[in-house]
Amino acid sequence: MTGASDIQGTMTNWTRVRGIVVRGHGVASGACNDPRFPGGTIALQKPVFRRHGLNLERFHSGTINFSITPLRYRIKQARYQFRGLQWTDKAAAEDFSFIDCRVLVAGGARLEGLIYHPHPETKPEHFQAPETLEILTSPIKGVAYGEPLTIEVDPAQIQLFGKANVSVD
Repeated sequence: MTGASDIQGTMTNWTRVRGIVVRGHGVASGACNDPRFPGGTIALQKPVFRRHGLNLERFHSGTINFSITPLRYRIKQARYQFRGLQWTDKAAAEDFSFIDCRVLVAGGARLEGLIYHPHPETKPEHFQAPETLEILTSPIKGVAYGEPLTIEVDPAQIQLFGKANVSVD
């Protein structure tokens, strides 16, 4: 069954986590030029997610790969969840979850974002390390591999565990 689950509620106690921008596979953005996914998987998935209730047009068609090492994460209750989504004829149907986040940028501004989580058990290839989050947000000038980044997440949607520099606002 395919569909979006939208968990309502207030998000007043965001958890802040610092991490590092790391290199991904380049499939989401299309940077790897995989002929199966012209323009990248995110660009191909956007209209499919929209038809199922999630509009991602405000976000860049690529992800920021964000390492939270040594932390790990567990999804508790995603804002949106899709089961058995057939978004291409080049791969089997997949399950996806989207978790609210905010990306902190220079000057203290917060950009709305979503953690994009293709479920590993249904994903055919291009797996992420268990301490890497994929973030969808607006384009951010100056983001580079190896650079630190800070995000905020809703602890009702995702649990971070392990020892690191985590604080609650």
